[in-house]
Amino acid sequence: MSNPVSSPGSAGATQAQHTTAAPREMPSPPLTSAPAVAVNPAALGLAAFAMTTFVLSFANAGIISAGATPVVFSLALFYGGVAQILAGLWEFAQKNTFGATAFCSYGAFWMAFWYLETATDLGKAGSGLAVGLGTWLLAWAIFTLYMTFASWRTNIATFLVFVFLTLTYFALAFGAYSGSDGLNKLGGWLGIITALLAWYASFGIVINSTFKRTVLPLGARA
Repeated sequence: MSNPVSSPGSAGATQAQHTTAAPREMPSPPLTSAPAVAVNPAALGLAAFAMTTFVLSFANAGIISAGATPVVFSLALFYGGVAQILAGLWEFAQKNTFGATAFCSYGAFWMAFWYLETATDLGKAGSGLAVGLGTWLLAWAIFTLYMTFASWRTNIATFLVFVFLTLTYFALAFGAYSGSDGLNKLGGWLGIITALLAWYASFGIVINSTFKRTVLPLGARA
């Protein structure tokens, strides 16, 4: 058998094909080589909740005059309200159902409190004010109670915040229903404890994130 004979130009054609083939595209380099850093919006949300609750609870506990309550209005609108809602929206973006629900809800609570105190005439409610305000606080107590069960899966610090916040709402609600100054003051003291716990949780998130290690334990459970 005779060896197959290549046709004239076949080697050249093959060489030309290799020569003219489009070069393979290299992937574009990343715009930045800095590693992605996870930001926890709970630090902001807890801090905003803590400060606003702390100041109002001083008035509820009778430590400062009830006439000084308007000092909390700016905090209620901008820090307790707007800042918490922004934290909640950030939690939505991070697909955190618990954080999104909690911060948006309590941000709305503080904005509703600001509106209730500054833009409505509560004097027109007459004798129905106690029942209306008590029911409003009771509804928040119920919401906080079921959020407390969910908070058990976050960390111990957050769980304790919700435990004491639930007690705070119930004390204030029944204080409003009964007109009991003692229950109102109890709600104020429970609110102060709640605020301190929330500050602790916020501080823990901030300092642990900054130092890149556990400096302040939060009692993680999840």
